[in-house]
Amino acid sequence: MISVDEIKQVMVVRSDLDMGRGKAAAQVAHASLMSYFETERADKKIAKEWLDSGEKKIVLKVGDEEALIKLYNAFKYKGVPCALVSDAGLTEVPPGSKTALGIGPWRSAEIDQFTKGLKLL
Repeated sequence: MISVDEIKQVMVVRSDLDMGRGKAAAQVAHASLMSYFETERADKKIAKEWLDSGEKKIVLKVGDEEALIKLYNAFKYKGVPCALVSDAGLTEVPPGSKTALGIGPWRSAEIDQFTKGLKLL
C-alpha cells in the first residue's frame, strides 16, 4: 500500500516524437536532474527524504507537446517543483522541442492528482 506521505519523482515523456530508446532515456535523465534541483531549492527536507528512501521514480507518457505543457503549467500553478526539458535539436528532434517533464520528488498525493490517468512509458 502506498503511504499518503510517500515521496516520489515522476518523469513524463512525449510519445509522439518517436524518440529512440537512448534518446528517450537521456531526456528522462535530464528531467530527473533538473526537477530534483528544483525540489532541493523549494524544500530541502523533501529532497533529502526522497534520497534517503530509495529515490522512487516513475516514467509516464503523454501524446503531444500540448499535453506536456498543460501538465507543466498545472504543477507550476500548484507550487509543485518541476522542470520542462527543451531539446537542443542536435540529434533526433527539432531544436526547442519540449521532450519531457520532471515532477518532484514531491508528495505522491499531489503528483497523482494530475498524473493518475497517464500510462507507463
